[in-house]
Amino acid sequence: MSASTGTLPTLAAWRIAVFAVFAINGLAMATWFARTPAVRDALEVRTDEFGILIMGMAAGSIIGLLASSHVIARIGSRTTILVAMLSSLGALALMGIGAATLQSFAVTFIGLMVFGAASGMTDVAMNVEGAAVEQAQGRSIMPWFHASWSLGTITGAGIAAGVSALGLGVDVHTVLMAVLLGAGALVVVRFLPKHRALPGLDDDGDGPAGTTFAERMAIWREPRTLVIGLIVLGMAFAEGSANDWLALAMVDDRGVDEATGALYFTLFATAMTVGRIGGVWVLDRFGRVPVLRASALLAIAGLALLITVDSPVAAAIGIVAWGLGASLGFPVGMSAAADDPAKAAARVSAVATVGYFAFLVGPPLIGFLGEVVGLLSAFWVVLVLIALAFIATPAARESGSAARGSADDTATPAEAAAPAPDARL
Repeated sequence: MSASTGTLPTLAAWRIAVFAVFAINGLAMATWFARTPAVRDALEVRTDEFGILIMGMAAGSIIGLLASSHVIARIGSRTTILVAMLSSLGALALMGIGAATLQSFAVTFIGLMVFGAASGMTDVAMNVEGAAVEQAQGRSIMPWFHASWSLGTITGAGIAAGVSALGLGVDVHTVLMAVLLGAGALVVVRFLPKHRALPGLDDDGDGPAGTTFAERMAIWREPRTLVIGLIVLGMAFAEGSANDWLALAMVDDRGVDEATGALYFTLFATAMTVGRIGGVWVLDRFGRVPVLRASALLAIAGLALLITVDSPVAAAIGIVAWGLGASLGFPVGMSAAADDPAKAAARVSAVATVGYFAFLVGPPLIGFLGEVVGLLSAFWVVLVLIALAFIATPAARESGSAARGSADDTATPAEAAAPAPDARL
């Protein structure tokens, strides 16, 4: 890729840059998730006190998510990604220093709160940018962007495991990751277009007109936005619950050791990644609604098998089905939200906010229920929400340019990865 002043990136360069943004965000998130035991030990806090830290990050995330559409409309998705990502990485380093160097609960809390707010804003902005790439390309490739995020988390977790085994402190680890990922962000953002690819994305350069505050808030009253949000809510709840509780549920309710519990979670994460990589071809072949329906049914069947049958083989099959079934709900919801160019930025932001709210609220709810009835039994709530997502799937039907793209696009993956002629943006 190359970029120069006054030269806009090609579609291929833009697409690769968005892949990189998703991966960097996943790497940063995994750095925090994987080092939580080290943070707790460094601060010497009880489990309930550590829960307060997590609540601080959750509160920051909600603030960032709610503010994201207005920030994007004000400064554009390109600038939002750069500022929010650099802020999140700085906060990640502050969290590590606060925990391991200063051993300060307050500094660690502030770092995590800022990290949550900046990460939430980055999440929405990168999904808006991904939706814009889809609009330009005329093909549903959002699952590949989310697969890039998943691969970033897997890589980040592997790095964390390695440096932890070497005895590297969480402060040194987070600072090094912040510097390296920050340098990557500074390079990658140069290949995101400055002009407004979707309404409300940016005020710099040519493109559709921006949106007003009232127009962005009105999107929350639209039935289609709310129903698409229900799809994303159910599938994000399914994904988030597995991320936080699957390994522990297998240890507590099935009596496996911690290593086996971690292996079951790895199986789920792998199934999610495979589902997102292969999902693009499936969406090209069958369209959103049939794929979402089949995905929801697969996730429901997998969860039911896991909950009701006490067998290692059944558990493995159920977890794989659960992971594959939950893999496409969030990215397809983002694509559906962007179908109407006049409302794309605000609607993507609203739907992403619903999805990430499920990631934040879902795990504590499962934990509360799990304390009363057991974690596996608490997963019945997840199954019910997936069933509601199944009922809501018609709202994701292709419309406008998305429908034409789905009907006309026959590009191979290799063709999709190559720049189209005159694909300058």
